[in-house]
Amino acid sequence: MKIYNKIMSYFWLFSAITILLIVTYMSFTEGFNKWAYYYIFVLTSLAVYFLKTWMMKRMDRHNEFLKEKNTIK
Repeated sequence: MKIYNKIMSYFWLFSAITILLIVTYMSFTEGFNKWAYYYIFVLTSLAVYFLKTWMMKRMDRHNEFLKEKNTIK
């Protein structure tokens, strides 16, 4: 499951960068007013990336806590 989480984390980061580049390019070629609202997809992808990273760290800390709890008993 850790490999899957890492892959998906990098997928969201890659998609955010790709969308940012595409939307920025299209904004310069076709006009910013037409493409400005597509930046919400960049923000959404970045939010998912940071949420996924935070949850992975949180889950690791929880697993360490459970492992420590089981060794004490």
